[in-house]
Amino acid sequence: MSKSYLKIIGIPFFPHSNSMEKLTSFDVETILKQNHIFDNISLASKPRVTKVSPKSDMAIVWIDIWDVQSGKNAKLLINRCFNVGNYIATIRGANMNPGVPQCKNC
Repeated sequence: MSKSYLKIIGIPFFPHSNSMEKLTSFDVETILKQNHIFDNISLASKPRVTKVSPKSDMAIVWIDIWDVQSGKNAKLLINRCFNVGNYIATIRGANMNPGVPQCKNC
């Protein structure tokens, strides 16, 4: 087994309209379990949620999935869309980012 790296865009960072509670990895896992396109997909680690930009109210969710060497599971998911409430989320391929993120000046 190997890992494939994906990102999901189009999900709100504050999923509850009346609240300032941030989207959590637990929320993302619940969303994925409710959607049929993730039925045969196993997460390799907890989803990671980041804000698109400081002034944005949208999130990028990074997920790592267990996959076969050919990347068959990732290929089935990449460019697929699914609903998250009133929003349409899109799955994109991503590169592995090992280590701690650093600024470009370091």
